[in-house]
Amino acid sequence: TSHGATHRGLLYGRLMHAFDVLGDPVRRRLLELLAERERAAGDMTAIVQREFGITQSAVSQHLRVLRDSGFATVRPLGAVRLYSVNAEPMRDVDQWLERFRGFWTPRLEALATEVARSQRESGTG
Repeated sequence: TSHGATHRGLLYGRLMHAFDVLGDPVRRRLLELLAERERAAGDMTAIVQREFGITQSAVSQHLRVLRDSGFATVRPLGAVRLYSVNAEPMRDVDQWLERFRGFWTPRLEALATEVARSQRESGTG
């Protein structure tokens, strides 16, 4: 096989794994929390347990998946484990989504034009 085909295959494999990771609402919520700032495992566990009604053990398993898949990094600070988001796997997803942006970008631009026209005509703009 050519190098290009091998690279595409590896990227595709990473993408499918990324979508598996992101397919879970608990893991998406954990990533949303991490996107705001670095957080202690205990803080995230308390939030997710309250919002989803799952056990501490289940939250720990989701954190492990994020860590093992490269979506999150962890560093100890005394007895606390601090998690932060790792953007690299998201870049792969973003790169893959790029080919689909043409489906929504022109529509959003057209909508913005119509809103501006409507505001001008009604005198609210």
